[in-house]
Amino acid sequence: MAQSFFQKIDTLIKANLHAMVDKALDNNSVAVLDEYIRQAEDNLDDLEDALVTVKGQVKTLRRKYEAIKAEAEELDRDIDRLLRLGKEDLAIVAQNQFNSKMDLAEEYQVQFERQKEEADKLADARLKLEARLRTIKQEREHVLGLLELAKTKEIAAKSMKSLDSLEGVGDSDIGRVADQIRARLDRADAEVEMRADRLSSRMDDVLGKDRLVGQLAERRRRLGLEEDETQESAGSL
Repeated sequence: MAQSFFQKIDTLIKANLHAMVDKALDNNSVAVLDEYIRQAEDNLDDLEDALVTVKGQVKTLRRKYEAIKAEAEELDRDIDRLLRLGKEDLAIVAQNQFNSKMDLAEEYQVQFERQKEEADKLADARLKLEARLRTIKQEREHVLGLLELAKTKEIAAKSMKSLDSLEGVGDSDIGRVADQIRARLDRADAEVEMRADRLSSRMDDVLGKDRLVGQLAERRRRLGLEEDETQESAGSL
C-alpha cells in the first residue's frame, strides 16, 4: 500500500475539527465542512476497496501456506518411512524436497504476516475515519443552526472570529450552543481513541488465540491424537 495513501488518511483523521468549525463560523459558511466531508467520503471508499483487496491477499497467502505446510509434513513422514526401509537415496531426495517446501512455507508465512499487519492498519484507519466523518456530519447541522441563530439575533459576520469570540458577545444562547459543539467534538475524539484501543486489543486476542490453536494442533499431530480421534469416530459409526 502506497505510503502517500496512508498519509492522506492520517491527515483526514488528525484534522482539527475545532479549527474547521471556527473557520465555518468566521466565513459564515459550512463550505469548509462540506469539503472535508467530500474528501473523507472519497477516501473512505478507496480505503474500503483497499481493505477488501488486502484481506483477499491475506486469505490467499494463508491458504498457500497451509497447503505447502501440509505437503512438507507429508514429506517429513515419508522421509521417516524411507529411512526405516533403508532407502537412503530416496530419503535424500525427499529431504531436499522437504527443505524446499519448508523454505517456501516460511516465505508465505512472512508475506501473510506482512499483509495481515497491512489489513489491520487499514481496518484501524477505516474505524477512525468513519468516526471522524460521522462527527463532522453531525456538527455541520449544529453549526448551521448556530449560524442561523446568530443571523436572527443580528450578530455581524465580522464578529464571528471563533467560538471564543462568539461567547464574548454576551449572548447566552449562542455561548451555550458553542459550548455544546466544543464538548461534542472533544467527546468524539475520545471515543475514536477508545474504539481504536479496543480494536487493537481484539486483534491481539485473536492473533494470540490463533497461535495457541496452531501450536496445540501441531502437538496433536505429533502425538498421533488426531488419528486416534478419527479411529474412535469410525468405530462409533
